Amino acid sequence: MPAYVPLQVATNYSFLRGASHPDELFGRAKALGLRAIGVTDHNSLAGIVRAHRAAGEHGLRLVVGCRLDLEDMPPVLVYPTDREAYGRLCRLLTLGKKRAGKGGFSLTWRDLEREGAGLLLIFTEN
Repeated sequence: MPAYVPLQVATNYSFLRGASHPDELFGRAKALGLRAIGVTDHNSLAGIVRAHRAAGEHGLRLVVGCRLDLEDMPPVLVYPTDREAYGRLCRLLTLGKKRAGKGGFSLTWRDLEREGAGLLLIFTEN
């Protein structure tokens, strides 16, 4: 099997960015001989539950992540390393949505520094 793992995959839960349901993504990944997919919906973990189920059904590994669009830096991909880090990521997402109001998102690098313990980061281009 290839050693390549796509770490920036958006599901149809990323409005206007991802088009495929997690089951479709994991089915295609298996057909391509991949071992895992990193699901990183935009400013959301909305697709993670279905992605977890699809990964199990297809015998693949899910790398849980999220793409955070920061106000003062380029976007960053974040991957929690344990349950506590997952909880901190959830709190960051809640803060970003609450701060920006309906349909918006507003986080800064400082927010991530303050609450990002246990998160692995990958810097991306816009």
